[in-house]
Amino acid sequence: MRSTFHGLEVSKRGLFAQQAALNTTGHNIANANTEGYSRQRANMQATTGIPYPGMHASMEPGLLGTGVTVVSLQRLREDFLDLQYRNESKREGYWDARLETLEKLEGIMNEPSETGLQKVMDQMWQAWQDLAKDPTNTSARAVVRERSKAVADTFNSLYNHLQEVQRDLNNVIGVKAMEINSLGQQIAALNRQIGDVVPHGYQPNDLYDQRDVLLDKLSKLVGIQVTPAANGMVNVTIEGRDFVNGAQSQPVATQQNAQTGLLDLTLGGGSFVPTTGYMAGVYEARGQIVPDLMHRLDVLAVNLTKEINDLHRTGVSLQDIKNGGASSDLPFFVDANAPAGSKDYPKGAGSVAINPAILASLDAIAAAQPEASGTPAGNNQNALAIAAIKFKVLQPGTGPNDLQESSTLDDYYRYTIGQLGIDTQEAMRNQQNAELIVGTIDNQRQSVSGVSIDDEMADLVKFQHAYNASARVMTSVDEILDKIINGMGRVGL
Repeated sequence: MRSTFHGLEVSKRGLFAQQAALNTTGHNIANANTEGYSRQRANMQATTGIPYPGMHASMEPGLLGTGVTVVSLQRLREDFLDLQYRNESKREGYWDARLETLEKLEGIMNEPSETGLQKVMDQMWQAWQDLAKDPTNTSARAVVRERSKAVADTFNSLYNHLQEVQRDLNNVIGVKAMEINSLGQQIAALNRQIGDVVPHGYQPNDLYDQRDVLLDKLSKLVGIQVTPAANGMVNVTIEGRDFVNGAQSQPVATQQNAQTGLLDLTLGGGSFVPTTGYMAGVYEARGQIVPDLMHRLDVLAVNLTKEINDLHRTGVSLQDIKNGGASSDLPFFVDANAPAGSKDYPKGAGSVAINPAILASLDAIAAAQPEASGTPAGNNQNALAIAAIKFKVLQPGTGPNDLQESSTLDDYYRYTIGQLGIDTQEAMRNQQNAELIVGTIDNQRQSVSGVSIDDEMADLVKFQHAYNASARVMTSVDEILDKIINGMGRVGL
């Protein structure tokens, strides 16, 4: 048997349900521009009718409705799209890091240009060729010295810039390690909050959103796997190793390598080398891409200076001619890190320097080759031989600074620059593809989870009308009850 006040209860439930839906819609609108926010929906369900089946239930036909209630505030989110997004995000992060480094290297090498190493070497070879035309000309000798000094300075500058890039990448690893550690701590803290409220029947949708934003950011830095845990929490592993377990996170830190001086990553106290994500790209750039280019620059510098030095040491300078004609065995290039007066050849691109004796006197440049009958000042054979090094095919060797295949110095350098360009183009293409895929998946996520102001406004009008209608029903029931209570049984009064 229904209550006399049944209509009031039905109306009250309608008011409460529509008000909850209005509040949810307002919450969606308020967070339309909040990063990572997922649209929410108030799910309504009709309450149990009267009579409810039971031993003492009324046998009158039908079930009288008792109104509506909000059974849940649902977060509209597709877990499969989250999984896809994070899998592709780590690929995008890897190619982002690789492309950033390669573009920096292209900018440093600056080829082809009027100020790049190729142009400077060409000018040096030409200067030797010009000296051969008039080996006693002071101006020609000065040009040789200055052009050669420009080559040495360019080698030094390029090598120092590459070292700076490597140091920058090393610093990036330290910064990103702290970021990963911070993300892990924040995820664990949110897990703790979620685990505290879920057992009591609450649905912490906004906390879920905050956690998903952190997981998205983490997925770009390293490859992660996310698995559900008890009470709404999640466990996170990085490339199979525990990172976040419930409300606890493993520390990510760095320690300096005693041999290389660079930073190594640790996860939970153990050594960790990332193979996916942005961190893997930075690791690869620091440990392979930049060192490989530095090594190729070293090979070029060592072979170029060796070829010139070997000829120059057998040549005869104007000073030698004045002193009797014997060669002074003077190398043109020396190692800047060697002791003063040393004849050590440069050991790498970063230590190429002009011999101080040549800097002190232009007459120390050996443009001639010794002759049995006495070397005249006009002998130009050594200058011609040095100029011809540009076209000399060097044979491969097994030493650390030997060429790996037959090549001229110019061809070796052109191959180095060409390979750098190809690697950059490949990284750019893969980065653009990864970015496109991530964008497509994110658009799909937004179509499910994103807030549409137009849709929310339509819902706002719908729920407002339903609320007004429930209020009108309550007013009508109130008028009926007023008539019954205050107007009936008064006949004859």
